[in-house]
Amino acid sequence: MPNPFLPSVVMLLTLPGAALAPVEDMDGLEIAQLTIRQRIVIRIPTPPARAQSLPIPRPVRPEMEEHKGPRCVAIDTLAGSGVARTDSVDLAMTDGKLLRAKLADNCPALDFYAGVYVKPAPDGSLCAKRDVIRARSGRACAISSFKKLKLKR
Repeated sequence: MPNPFLPSVVMLLTLPGAALAPVEDMDGLEIAQLTIRQRIVIRIPTPPARAQSLPIPRPVRPEMEEHKGPRCVAIDTLAGSGVARTDSVDLAMTDGKLLRAKLADNCPALDFYAGVYVKPAPDGSLCAKRDVIRARSGRACAISSFKKLKLKR
């Protein structure tokens, strides 16, 4: 940012009579020159050199089988959620079991932000064909069914 003091000094010096002495005190013509210089240095750090390393293999995602699930789930038994696909939300339960909430339509807004919102019903349950899961962006996605997830053998 330029120095705000310098332009004000320049303006004062350019006003008539501000920089020069009264005419009766001068014996001749006096000329002055004012040069203002500023330097701005922008430092851009270079990233450190990366050592050559072997790529870390990604863990293999276990394949899960879907089985018939409940119609409703008590909200206080939900421990967490994860979005693997745009048509479902995987729910982790407090007892260690996994459920998949199948959505009526694709809901691509779910994977844009991490996490989902659930508005509790008066009965304290989250039910298929009644309740919705909301993406953090605000979009509501209706739940069509719940499926129990088990490891594929």
